[in-house]
Amino acid sequence: MDIDGDVEEAARRVQVRFVTKLKPPFKAPPTSIAIPSNLTRLGLSSIVNNLLKAGKDDWNPEPFDFLIDGELVRMSLEEFLLAKGISAEKILEIEYIRAVAPRKQEEPSLHDDWVSAVDGSNSKFVLTGCYDGLGRIWKAAGSCSHLLEGHTAAITSVCVVNPRVVQSGADQIVATASKDRTLRLWKFDADESSDQIKRIRAFKILHGHNASVQSVAANPAGDMVCSGSWDCQIALWQASGSDTGDVVSVKKRKKDAKEEDPQVEEAAKSIFVGHTQCVSSVVWPQDESIYSASWDHSIRRWDVEMGRDSLNLYCGKVINCLDVGGEGSALIAAGGSDPILRIWDPRKPGTSAPVYQFSSHSSWISVCKWHETSCFHLVSASYDGKVMLWDLRTAWPLAVIDTHKDKVLCADWWKGESVISGGADSQLCISSDVCVL
Repeated sequence: MDIDGDVEEAARRVQVRFVTKLKPPFKAPPTSIAIPSNLTRLGLSSIVNNLLKAGKDDWNPEPFDFLIDGELVRMSLEEFLLAKGISAEKILEIEYIRAVAPRKQEEPSLHDDWVSAVDGSNSKFVLTGCYDGLGRIWKAAGSCSHLLEGHTAAITSVCVVNPRVVQSGADQIVATASKDRTLRLWKFDADESSDQIKRIRAFKILHGHNASVQSVAANPAGDMVCSGSWDCQIALWQASGSDTGDVVSVKKRKKDAKEEDPQVEEAAKSIFVGHTQCVSSVVWPQDESIYSASWDHSIRRWDVEMGRDSLNLYCGKVINCLDVGGEGSALIAAGGSDPILRIWDPRKPGTSAPVYQFSSHSSWISVCKWHETSCFHLVSASYDGKVMLWDLRTAWPLAVIDTHKDKVLCADWWKGESVISGGADSQLCISSDVCVL
């Protein structure tokens, strides 16, 4: 049916009001305006920037994301309203937020082999593990302050045992797991500054696994760690100072006629048995519960006191990684031998189906990590060489970071506004200035 051109043009415009929880100078006037309905994020962002720069000569354009009824807009306004059945007759309220994407790429920090593990839970430093058997402490991009020497094979996993230590001068404890079948605990002063890289030895060596140790995680109290191994077992270890009850032997070594601190070799406090293949990932988000993922296609939640699993989710795929976070710190994110990032909500009774599935990667997923303070955001990395930022309010990635030249093996958040990642290109990459509310 032919319609008048003016009527057709009017039908293509909608009345909107832009609102935000952002503080000035990111707060636009709340008046309603008519805009074309075929605008996408880029066009909407341009309009908001024009509103914000009115009267500000020094305004720098800022990328924004947009929410309607709590869902991120990832298509044209017209398509979104049609898909959601939202009327364009009334004034449409659109919330804008700063786009969650890195605005700066730091210079890569080079390693001598694959970067297989990274932990950014302490704002003062980044901890990495490498296939050369060394752990490293980085104070900033390219600035290595400590070298952790002692493992005889590749490091597979690292964790900061007590990331919230704040008292000045207190020793920071970190843990490393290795293909040499051991875990090691290390102490250092995170506030120490020096022009020279300091080489340190572990103060405790943890023996007990009879195959490669794939993952290590600390409890919130910071006094214990757990580990998962190719021997299908989960082991619990004392992380604090030496406990003579389980000491196997004490070694001392002299170097340059100066006696170093003793190294304690210690056995596991307890072993959890149940998985039938490699335990690829463990996390310990609450003192009473440990979560594990395995190549036997299952995710389990273990009661620490009882030593039994209280939840068993079957995925149907080999699982490489998992993390627990999101709403109520209860959502389980996991990735594995297909390109799909899956998220379960164990609070929903009677179902083991994922509540979210994201499928933008093109190869195995190696890691997934929730943002510490946002219940919506998480990061994933894959053997496809890409790191992706996700928001539960949309099925598409917020940003794709492709700074790596090979498989990405590890990733984490750092300081709440940076994404750190390492891979088979032997680089630690830091993507910073990510605005997560």
